[in-house]
Formats: sequence, C-alpha cells, structure tokens
Amino acid sequence: MERSDPQQVTNRQVAGVLTFMGQLLEISGDDPFKIRPYYRAAQEVERQSEPVAGRGEEELVALRGIGRQIARKIGEIEETGTFRELDELRAEIPDSLIELLALDSVGPKTINLLWKKLGILSVGDLDKAARNHRIRAVKGFGAKKEENILRAIDRFQQKNGRMTRAEADAIVNAATGVLLPGTFTVAGSYRRGLSTVGDIDIVTLEERDAVRPRLTAVADEVIDDGSRKTSLRIGGRRVDIRYATPEIYGAMLMYLTGSKAFNIRIRAVANSGGYTLNEYGLEERSSGRLQTFADEEGLFRELKMDYVPPELREDRGEVELALAGALPSLVDLPDVRGDLHSHTRWSDGRQTLEEIAVRGDELGYEYILITDHSSSLGVARGLDTDALQRQQSEIEHTNRRHTCTLLSGVEVDIKSDGALGLPGKMLADLDLVIASVHSGFQQEEDQITRRILSAVENEHVDIVGHPTGRLLGRRPPYAVDLARVIERAAEVGTALEINASPHRLDLDDIYIRQAKEKGVKLTIGTDSHRTSEFSNMRYGITLARRGWCTAPDILNTSTLAGLLEW
Repeated sequence: MERSDPQQVTNRQVAGVLTFMGQLLEISGDDPFKIRPYYRAAQEVERQSEPVAGRGEEELVALRGIGRQIARKIGEIEETGTFRELDELRAEIPDSLIELLALDSVGPKTINLLWKKLGILSVGDLDKAARNHRIRAVKGFGAKKEENILRAIDRFQQKNGRMTRAEADAIVNAATGVLLPGTFTVAGSYRRGLSTVGDIDIVTLEERDAVRPRLTAVADEVIDDGSRKTSLRIGGRRVDIRYATPEIYGAMLMYLTGSKAFNIRIRAVANSGGYTLNEYGLEERSSGRLQTFADEEGLFRELKMDYVPPELREDRGEVELALAGALPSLVDLPDVRGDLHSHTRWSDGRQTLEEIAVRGDELGYEYILITDHSSSLGVARGLDTDALQRQQSEIEHTNRRHTCTLLSGVEVDIKSDGALGLPGKMLADLDLVIASVHSGFQQEEDQITRRILSAVENEHVDIVGHPTGRLLGRRPPYAVDLARVIERAAEVGTALEINASPHRLDLDDIYIRQAKEKGVKLTIGTDSHRTSEFSNMRYGITLARRGWCTAPDILNTSTLAGLLEW
C-alpha cells in the first residue's frame, strides 16, 4: 500500500481504521478483552481537537485508552493507511461477509452469530435466510428483527447502484434494439422480476461477428470482448451479451437467469439423477455424454420437473413443488380486468377522466378506479367533499360514452394520528376507497403501524395503498410491522395494494406471499398520473408472480360485478 502523508490523515480516518479492526475481531468471534481497546482508542482519537498523526509514541500513550501496541498501529496507519494485523485478519474473513457491515441494524456481533449459526456469508445469503424465516429461529432474534434486516437490505441495494425496473428497461431496449427479433432473451435478475436490477445479462443466438458492430454502435464503451461474451457499458450500466448456439440455448438461459440459490438446488436434482448440470446442458456422469437443450422446458422435462417460472426461481420451495407437479398457476397480465389506482387533473394527475376512459377502452379493461388525493394531503386541488361530488357527476357522464367503466374512489390520507382525511359519510358514497400514508415517515414503528391498522379497521377503507411508502433509490420504507398489518387485514377483509409504479413496487414479494398465505386480498394499481403509465401494470403483475399469486388472489382479475360485490 502506498505511504500516506501524515498531515493528510485525519483523526476520523485513524479512528475509522481502529474501529474496523474491532469490528473484524467481533465478526471472527475474538475475545472481548482484545476487542474493547480498539473501540476505546478510536473514541479517544475522535475526541482529540488536534491531529494524532505525526505525534510520537510517548505522546500517544499519554492519551487515555491508548497503549503502546495501539500507538504503534497508529504509526502504521499514518504511513500506510492500515496496519499488519488488520490486513492479516481481513484476509481470513470473506469480503462478502465484511460487506454486511454496510447494512443498517446489522452489527459485527450479529454478523458473527448469523455466520456461525446459519452459515451466512453474503447479503444474498442473508436476504434468502430472512425471506425463508430462518433468522427469527435464532435465539435473540425474532420476526421484528428479521423485518428490520430485510428493510436494511432494501436500502443497501438501492444505494448499491441497482436500477429501477424502468431504468433497466431503458438499458435493455437500447441493447436489444440492435438484435434481431426472436434471437435473444434477457436473463438474470431482470428476467426473475426483482424490484431493482443490477447488471443486464442477455443470451443471444446471433453470432458474435455479426452482432458486435451493432452492439458497439450503441455502447458507451466495450469492457471486454471474447468469443463467448461481449461486455459493454450502455447508459453507464454494464451489459453482458452471451453467445449461444441453438442446441445449448435452453441450458445457458437457465444458468444465467439464476438465482444462484436456485441453480445450486437444480444441480443437486441433476446429480440425484446421475447428471452434472452446467451452462451447456446435462452431462451423464457414467458416460460423459452431454445432453443439450434448445429450450428450458426440455431441460426441466429431462429432470422430471414442471417448468419453473423465472419469477419463482429463488429456492423458496419451488423446486420441491415442481418435482411433485404441484406448482401454482401464477397470475398473468391477460387475467387483469382493470386498474385500481389512478390520478387525474382533479388533483396531481396530468390526465382527464375522458383520456383515462379512452385508455381503458384501448386496453380492453372493464374498469379503472379514479383515486385522486384527498384535500388533507395538501396536494394542489386535492379533493374535498364538494369536489368529490362534482367528480362523481362527471364520472357518470363519462361512463355513458365508453365500455370501460370509471369507478368513483379516492386516495384518502392516513393522518399522523390515524384519522382519515375525509369524513366517513363522504367515503361511504364511493365505489372503492384507498387509504395511504403520505407524511410522518419518521414516526416510530409502533406509531406508524397503529396508524395503518386504524385504516385497515375503518369500515369505509377497502384498500391500503403502497403499504411501506418506499420510493426506490430515493426513500426507504418507513418502519412498519407488516406482520401485524397483514394479520389484521386478513381478519377484517381489507385488501393491500401492490403498487405497480416502477418507482415504488410496494409491497415487496415476501410480504405479498405472506398476505396471500393469510388469505388477504391484493390489488394492483399503477398509481398512474399519465395515460402512458397504465402500461406499468406489467410491473405489478411480475411482483405478484414473485409473491406466488394466482389470479383469484388479485382483485383486479374480478369482473366489475364481482369487484363491486366484494
């Protein structure tokens, strides 16, 4: 490591290195008597008004909490930015495990415990364990800690350079726009439908020499270029193009779609059948003969499994059900009969009732729910009682001209004390009511949870909108105990929304599945403010599929009569 200028090493930097050493010792499970001196020394260094860099050993040991050994290490930090024991210890701990320190609410003691008890070595391992409810089984943890960890992972992924679905779509469209139709499939987390996407992986049947000039024409730069893969940067994001011949296309697509945990489980299934599975196909262990597959369906058939939809490939029980022929028939876009969240110019939307009705006709919808904001939110032209009545009259007139029925509703604010932003008498006259939290995000978990529960229990509320309030990449979820919300929604029959806006995608798949298993009805709303945004329904459907939803789980698949009867 390069030498550092002592004048440039700040007390905060020195303290940070000493703290990091303490954290690594805790992760490794070392003696507390060895750990504490590093934390004490770090605190003392940060308290100093003058830099410790450049001070002699005697001057350093005169400071409270700094002994000779740590004084010498501070000298090394001045010179190199680190010290020998730190580098040696770091080499013994997987980098992916150290990365867990970046998660809020996950400290070194927690990391050590999860490592030793559950074998967790990465953010991905932790995410899987939390979603499979393994963490709450560890002594000292629980459901609330598990949910806090999932929220921390969500915030980490947002800050870690991941794209929203809309951002990923733009990159995908640029890359695939130069590929011949029918010759490619986008794989990876994009294909599995995750709320946020990392790098883009594309499998193509086109030959490298033919497609490379077209790819480089739309790329910012070529990162790597070989006979099997071309790696590009498009719009600042990495895109990997993998070249496959027709006979291996299915196996390569499965391999690159993932997830890692799913691939490990599938390889175990293959091994039990006498095969070794790789990205080229199934190799018979007895003869070494490679069996190739032009599509994934053929590979699944050979393994005596049902086809597993990409959205389920997370090793959450789908492999066992596929082997038993018992996978659910997931909801799909053609099942949707309407949209249950939209805004017009009556509040903060940019579309008229007429424009929404026309768009509903074009989409073949039976209904679209109009849910402008209540005036209590402070949104320009938010609806009060009089405005809602006038809007209802305009909706009635608009419906006479269209096959798609506009339903009269509102997105009423759940205020900081749990009261709703409009009187119950007015809400009772509407077809459907969504209640949402739009303020007070910093309240304590119990307070926010009780606010939402008051809406769940309100006789006039049909749907709780965007239940965690997150904005991907911009605002983390507020602290809400969703297990309590789901439990109560199941008891009283209130639906929870899957908000399909690519900026929200709220609920997350884990909570969708929990709600489904509790018998809670779910709705999908695009939260459209412009007619172009109704196409975001596909994002909500993908999320519902990741939550294992079938058509009956989603209210949008009901007929108009069935919806209103509900």
